[in-house]
Amino acid sequence: MSPEPLPPVAPDVLAEAVEQLSARLRKKLDAAIEGCAEHVVRAADGSLDVRFGEDALVTLRPGPSGAVTEAGQAVCTCLLAPRCLHRAAVLGAAPIADAATETEAMPETEATSETTAGLPEPTGPVDGPAPVTTEAAPAPAPSVDTATPLTPAQVRAATALWEAAAEALSAGVTAGGAVVQAELLRAAHTARLAGLPRAEAAALRVVRGLRAARERGRAQRLGDLAGAFRDLLAGAALLASGTAGPGAAGVTRRAYAQGGSLRAYGLCREPVLSATGYGGVATHLVGPDGSRYTVSDVRPGGLARARGAGSASVALGGAVLDHAGLARGGLRIVGATVSPDGRLGAGRGVNATPLRGVDWSEEPASALFARPVGEAVAAALDDGAREADAPEAALLGCDVEVVGAAGEYLVVRVAGDGPLLRLRPAHPHPELPHAANLRRIAEHPGLALRVLGRPDLDRAATLRPLAVGPVPGEPYTLRLPEEWLGRADLGYDRLQGSHFPRGATGPGPVAPAAVPDPLADAPLWRVRRLLETGVAGGRRAVAEAGRGTDAAALLAPLRRAGLGGAAQLAAVLTAEADRRPRDAFGRLTDSSADGYARAWLASAVHLAAAERSLVAASWS
Repeated sequence: MSPEPLPPVAPDVLAEAVEQLSARLRKKLDAAIEGCAEHVVRAADGSLDVRFGEDALVTLRPGPSGAVTEAGQAVCTCLLAPRCLHRAAVLGAAPIADAATETEAMPETEATSETTAGLPEPTGPVDGPAPVTTEAAPAPAPSVDTATPLTPAQVRAATALWEAAAEALSAGVTAGGAVVQAELLRAAHTARLAGLPRAEAAALRVVRGLRAARERGRAQRLGDLAGAFRDLLAGAALLASGTAGPGAAGVTRRAYAQGGSLRAYGLCREPVLSATGYGGVATHLVGPDGSRYTVSDVRPGGLARARGAGSASVALGGAVLDHAGLARGGLRIVGATVSPDGRLGAGRGVNATPLRGVDWSEEPASALFARPVGEAVAAALDDGAREADAPEAALLGCDVEVVGAAGEYLVVRVAGDGPLLRLRPAHPHPELPHAANLRRIAEHPGLALRVLGRPDLDRAATLRPLAVGPVPGEPYTLRLPEEWLGRADLGYDRLQGSHFPRGATGPGPVAPAAVPDPLADAPLWRVRRLLETGVAGGRRAVAEAGRGTDAAALLAPLRRAGLGGAAQLAAVLTAEADRRPRDAFGRLTDSSADGYARAWLASAVHLAAAERSLVAASWS
């Protein structure tokens, strides 16, 4: 019989439990946490029990939300309770709950299926837009007016968060156990109470990353954890300075505003699959003025629901359309409610009627394919640099010619003597048809394609296609059924042999399938490895990497490649990591991790900017 999963635990509940432990018990906490999840038993009253020997039984009674949000919901029968190791160990073994947020406010409407309410972020290799739910959540922390300056309480909370994050970075994964994580969670909770939801979310991402790395989770990448530390430290430093601009604090909820009457035309649909068990579909639309909208339907159900939701009915204002029809059709919406990120709400008072769809060669869809790809990617990179938690890159359209397969990629060339691009499956799950469709396309070099996808801003010249279609006026292009309206959704439609033109290859010679990769050719990977070494092994590991011949191997290639700024920042980082001043008795005179964290952050921010420049250059 498999053990029951532990319920999520609120960050402040875990932080308080760890703080109550004595110094002696804190040293035993990490060992006590191991194996707790394997001994969970559900009692007859629905509570969850974890037994420690004959004398201690920890009982969790989650609230209505399914999470342990109060200290009284976790009790232990031992004599030291609630200041006991057993209770803290069980809470430490449970997943971290997201901050409670209320259902998104909609003018004169109810909560809808577009509401995100305290769901965990996708952590697996297959992900997509954030999961949604219709369940109302507990009351939120105070909403922040993005036009008002930071208060002294917010500055103090940000300063405490910076100090906790700096200590966690200095410890690294190897020493970043439950006690270090609890300090970070306490600072995150303080930030939430002060009205800094963005900083709190960044801290929770770091804690989850530390846990996954210590558990050696298969889906955990050290680079992702380094990026989470960079975002947390950068945000906390900006807030702690008191000079943060409007919007730096973030908002606790996504508010829907009245959009009046609008028309929206379908572009494509994509399956959404989260490692946390959610599945569904997101249909992308465009308005007459070029505004982008999304209609999502994501709920628990995993892969089965992601596959079936593509033909599920659209729950929007009584529209008699499914997502397949909406992706190739349109809607006229009266009383529309729209969130800042373009999600359409389906609350009370919203009425929608179907419209005839538009071909990609017609306005307003054609504007997506008219913008030069280099310009579009540069704008997307700039948006991502300004806002760390910005939504994923906007859709990008272009006409390409198929070159051929190169490993796991499909290599294409942008029409008009443009750059070579790698097309990578948007969702690599083998049960979804993305990869199979790309393999079939690769069998037809010279094929002209119109591609709509999302640029991968972390890789050079890489596009994740969501849909493809024929190029008007080109003889060697796709031959799609009329009812598909000139496009195939790669996550749902399966391309067949009849959809391709007859003949082995297209007219004219095909260029070799070698895509220049300035990101891989530059020695910046040495800086990235140094930063990730610090995340994994902490301050001591960085100090070791900067001694003797290792320092020369790190800095010399950077200077030879003209990356003097990166070399200088790396040298400062290794020197600061090794700086441990002591008095005449060998005691540390400065044990603060502040200087080390600032040096690490400076190098990380410089690396991110350099990589953005190289990615942008690969699209030109």
